[in-house]
Amino acid sequence: MKIVFIGTPDYAKTILQSLIDKYEIVGVYTQPDKIVGRKRVLTSPLVKILAENNNLPVFQPNNLNNEIENIKELNPDFIVVAAFGQILPKEILEIAPCINLHASLLPKYRGASPIQTAILNGDTWTGVTAMKMDIGLDTGDILAYQYCEVKDKNAPQLFDELALIASELTLFVIENYKKIVPLKQNNAISTYSPKITKKDGEIFFDDALKIWRKYKAFFYWPGIWTDKFKLKEIKFIENISNHNRGEILEIKKESAIIGCKNGSLEIFTIQPHSKKEMNIISYLNGQRLKIGDSLF
Repeated sequence: MKIVFIGTPDYAKTILQSLIDKYEIVGVYTQPDKIVGRKRVLTSPLVKILAENNNLPVFQPNNLNNEIENIKELNPDFIVVAAFGQILPKEILEIAPCINLHASLLPKYRGASPIQTAILNGDTWTGVTAMKMDIGLDTGDILAYQYCEVKDKNAPQLFDELALIASELTLFVIENYKKIVPLKQNNAISTYSPKITKKDGEIFFDDALKIWRKYKAFFYWPGIWTDKFKLKEIKFIENISNHNRGEILEIKKESAIIGCKNGSLEIFTIQPHSKKEMNIISYLNGQRLKIGDSLF
């Protein structure tokens, strides 16, 4: 069984590893290396690193339209796609069955950020959909589902769990492909999860529950922040009481209870912009803030 794999982040890397263990990987496509961080280090995608460690051929095109003939020559039995960030051209979809492992229960949360969106919306359940790709954005026929509970997990934790689910689901679909009857998606109930931007992490101490969900959803990036600092470690308290936004309600030994327009949060650690991370108590002392004052 010959597989062409197309994907980029850690989620995709886990799926690729499961395929390497079982099939012949004739080509791995991933995004180009990118400059990362303040030191501007040229960094390879995790999928590329894994592929090279296994002596697999790696391709990093800016546009898959230029790779149609190359993929034809690789002559795969399946093309497996996970979190690549581009819609595959129709000509590639016609080379072999293209199976996409999308981290939501389609048709819910088509698009770029399904895991974060599930957390932001307070969903109880999410999962992975194995889908036969078409020319639309996550609109292809469903081949298989697998569920998992969201619980109180943050995005990295949910990414890791869903990656393992996706890797198992990939093997199941490939092995049983001829037996599976594809299911059309119900477009009438579809929803969309947009690409996350840094601006999405801004908070105003309006709703404690929404801030808590943002904290979990944006745990890795972009984080949550105000015009003065990033909130690095927080805990949700309740969402019933009403306060002035950012009001200091209680000062503990290593944390402070902060009021929101709706509810309250416990804050342990913050990072003032362009400064090092610090305990909230050190910040309050430095700013000479007391109970009843506002963080704004």
